[in-house]
Amino acid sequence: MLEIRELKKRYGNFQALDGLNLEIGERELFGFVGPNGAGKTTTLKILSGLLAPDGGTVRIDGLDVLDDSRRLKQRIGYVPDFFGVYDNLKVSEYMEFFASCYGIVGLSARRRSQALLEQVRLEDKADFFVDGLSRGMKQRLCLARALIHDPDLLILDEPASGLDPRTRAEFTALLRELREQGKTLIVSSHILSELTELCTSIGIIEQGRLVLQGSMEQIFERVNASNPLLISVFSNPEKALTILKSHPCVQTIAVRGDEIKLGFNGDRQDEAQLLQQLIDAGVMVSGFMREKGSLETLFMQITGQEEEKAVIRHEMESGI
Repeated sequence: MLEIRELKKRYGNFQALDGLNLEIGERELFGFVGPNGAGKTTTLKILSGLLAPDGGTVRIDGLDVLDDSRRLKQRIGYVPDFFGVYDNLKVSEYMEFFASCYGIVGLSARRRSQALLEQVRLEDKADFFVDGLSRGMKQRLCLARALIHDPDLLILDEPASGLDPRTRAEFTALLRELREQGKTLIVSSHILSELTELCTSIGIIEQGRLVLQGSMEQIFERVNASNPLLISVFSNPEKALTILKSHPCVQTIAVRGDEIKLGFNGDRQDEAQLLQQLIDAGVMVSGFMREKGSLETLFMQITGQEEEKAVIRHEMESGI
């Protein structure tokens, strides 16, 4: 569906995008994640045709967005991270105005607008003034407007920002419905817990480059592999610590009571071999598992905001 190759953009001395590469398949609900200044909004504006890159290519189904922008804009809907000002416009007038921008007028425009207002649960607000709507209603109206020309690809920049939990849940339910209807969606967000539940795949951008991309299954495999290993020892803890200190995959050790928490960079086979080594040495192990992780944890690690120390440390809070 979407293919980005070596995308670059500079603002003065700041390199916003530095050879970004990204692929998104048809009917994906793709979460685009990154810290402030990583290049998310710049990328989305280029995809939407609002900003010209300094280099690279963007293709949708093989067609170059930059060379055939007028034609491809018919296939793209864009929901920015701000609503804009529309004084003295009623909701129905707002929708019909944007319909006219795509050549949809008269009865066709009214029918299309009404259908979309029903889809976003705003059919009872058609005669309300836009500037009198709540933030959540404005976000839903902006989504309806982006759908007015029935695009294949929907791009949303921080769509749930500033919304209360209930309104966010309603909005994300709308996005799921759109994917089920065959749309491809790109959602930029810093609310990582919602992306976990919402998306089929995600990409993490850092300093203008993609540092991780994959399906949610692949991402959570990475999450689990990066989480601490928790070992509960019933007997012979001294022997366990001796083994752990010399193990090549062990980066950190913290001891609390009868639980040992390891920074462990091995895979599942390494875990199994460590467990067998402990048992063979006479250590009675009553618990052995990865700590439950989250997308937030992985994001912090990948973007360098939480650095693991590559030394063994001990937090002795018991007599072990």
